[in-house]
Order: sequence, then C-alpha cells, then structure tokens
Amino acid sequence: MTFTEPAGRQAVIHPYRTPLRAPDPWLALAGNIEPQVVQCFLVSARCGCFMQAARSLNVKATWLRKQLAHLEGRLQRSLFSYQGSTLTLSREGRQLQARLIALAQEGTPPLNDQPLIRLAVAEPILHDILGRDLISLLRRNASVRLQIITLDSDLALQAVSADLVLWLSDTQATMPGPSFATLPAQRLARLDYVPHMAKRYSRPATRPQRLEDLNDYMLVQWLADRQVDSFTPWNSLMEQRRAGVVQVQSYELMLEMIRCSACIGLVPQYMSRFDRGLVALPGIFGSPMQREVWMAINADAQASAEIQMLVELIRHTLDERRDWFQT
Repeated sequence: MTFTEPAGRQAVIHPYRTPLRAPDPWLALAGNIEPQVVQCFLVSARCGCFMQAARSLNVKATWLRKQLAHLEGRLQRSLFSYQGSTLTLSREGRQLQARLIALAQEGTPPLNDQPLIRLAVAEPILHDILGRDLISLLRRNASVRLQIITLDSDLALQAVSADLVLWLSDTQATMPGPSFATLPAQRLARLDYVPHMAKRYSRPATRPQRLEDLNDYMLVQWLADRQVDSFTPWNSLMEQRRAGVVQVQSYELMLEMIRCSACIGLVPQYMSRFDRGLVALPGIFGSPMQREVWMAINADAQASAEIQMLVELIRHTLDERRDWFQT
C-alpha cells in the first residue's frame, strides 16, 4: 500500500488502527426480534437468574426459558452459560446485549413504567388476613409499584388518598367511607370480637368465663380501639381498671403481649385460627362486639388492570377464609 504525502512531510502509519468491522451477520437479526423477547433476554442478562427475571417480568420461569430457548434456536447461538451456580452471558450473549442496547439508543422507545397502585387497608386486615397473599403476589411480580397505607381510625380513612381502600366500620354506624369519589362500596364480611388469651397461660378448667374472672389477669388494649363505639363494653372495663392494664399503639405488639405476657386482649374471633396458640373467651360480655369489612375503588382508577388484579386477590383471600367470619 502506498501513501503519498506533500513534500517535506513523512507518512505515518498507525498499525494498531483497524477499520471498523461490520457486525457479524447473525447480529443483523437483532433488529427483528420481538420487543417482548428482547425484554426477556435483557432482564435475564441483568438479573443473572431466570427465576428473578421471571418475577421481575411477572411471568412463569418455564415460559421465560422457553422464549429464550426459541431465541437461541433462531440465532443459532448459545447466549447463556453457567459458571458454577451463577448464570452469565456467553460471548455471543454479550454481543447480542451490546447490539440491543445500541439499537435502543438509536430510538427504540423505552419500556413503560409501571403505574403506582395505592392500597389503603385497615391494619388488622393487612396483618391477619391479607398480608401473606400480598407478599406472595409481590414475590411473583417484582416489577409492580405498590404503596401500602395502613388505616387505624376513621380520621385516617377520611384523610387518605388511594386507588383501593379496605376499612372497618361499626355495624350500626352510617358507613363514612373515604372522602374521595368511589364506586359503590362493597361489604365483604362481618367480624365478631371476643377476648383472647394464650393457651399456655391457662388450663381449660380455670379459663375466665365471667367478667369478674378478668380481675386476676392483665388486660392489653390497642389504643386505636378506644374510639370504636362497638367496643364500648370492653373500653368501659379498661377505663375502670386501676391496675393490670397495658395500652399500646402497635397492633402487632398487642398480639405479642397476648401470646407471651399472659395478657388478655380483644381481637377478632378468627384469631384462634390465625394463631393456634391463642384461645377465645366467649360469653364474658353479654352484648356482641362486631365490625364490618368494606371495600371501595377510586372512581378514577376503576379501569386499571392492576386494581382489578388486587380486587381479585382480596376476594380470593376472603373466599379461602370464609369460615373465619360472617359474610
């Protein structure tokens, strides 16, 4: 190869410079891969774990691996490999990742963000009934954007702004509901409340059966219950006591004190099913103490698929536990 330079100048050749090479022919297919498959590949590469990638995409791991296997067959390249127990990209996988990122930077629109779902829920419902299934949902769908707001009073219910609300109300009260516009509220269940204590701190023959029998025990009260009209018999007893009373702001702490401190507390009658170590003490109070579970959807969020997914989850959870309460 001959280089011609003007007189008085010497040609300089840089041997380390090589002309840009066109992508391998198989990479030309990258622009024709379906967006859903591109997302499956990039998320799997980023997570380094098919199971975590499936959770992030809210799909089954078997379906995800099937899509990636089809992609490898289409490209006739192995894109992933295992180093020990760690999933890594092969050389061809790294090439494809770089090519897809470059294509995205050239103008492919980014993936849409997940909409924020705001769920406001009464604390006992969240802790006792809904919490486990919500965790299961999030474990399956790691890409969801969920804000959980706990409600512990009618004042909190009136102040909250949310897409979906579950709250407790007295059976005789006019249902206040949230302050924003909603679809017609739905009554889901009726809860009966009775005192409970831990089985390990009592024998069946000596368990309290009358109001006077409670004098020998410490009582614990969740402070949020002081404002509940349906609990007047229990709240009056708490006010009359001059000793042996504990009042706490945490619902979970109240339950822990019943379990571990030989305390008696007022909780829903289903609690002995939720925690087999607790036993109900029915018949101590003559009048029933009841509350109702209500649900309402924000009128502006009624068309949201994510909200409908949560509504179905809540209904399924209550159906599975329908023997816990009156419906």
